[in-house]
Amino acid sequence: MTGGDRNMVVVARLRAAPLVAWQFGCALLLGVLAARLDWHGGLAEMLRTMVFVQPLVGLGIVAVLTLWAYWIGVWRRRGDYLRHDGVTLYRGGSTRWPLALVRNVVVTRGETGLHALRLVVDDDSEVTRELVKLYLLDGPPEVVRDGVMFAVARAGGGLGVVTVH
Repeated sequence: MTGGDRNMVVVARLRAAPLVAWQFGCALLLGVLAARLDWHGGLAEMLRTMVFVQPLVGLGIVAVLTLWAYWIGVWRRRGDYLRHDGVTLYRGGSTRWPLALVRNVVVTRGETGLHALRLVVDDDSEVTRELVKLYLLDGPPEVVRDGVMFAVARAGGGLGVVTVH
């Protein structure tokens, strides 16, 4: 059975407002960096200045474009950001964990002070994996935790207390 044949169950969606704010912030920062470029002369002169005279501005533009591309990707997956197919838990477009290895979902506070849902995975590692920041979630974190733990119980993973709302 391939990934396209499985029925996906959406566990969590993301709120649109923070994603739009991040994209707006990237656009604003890109505008500020573009305004700092020396636009005098032709295209070749501008590229030479960008590469040799103002390399940090050029690197900043590349970094902002990369960050903006990331947030556009998150925007595209906002309707089904956390999902599972009965075997695997998916976050976004690329990160995945087998449901049989999931032990728990916990709320933690990171170094920046923001709360996040983190996944406890039984893979001989003491590091938890971040699922999503709480300010991005479209719904209470308890519902997401219960949805993941229900999927884990159905997949034959770790036993835990699961409540269904």
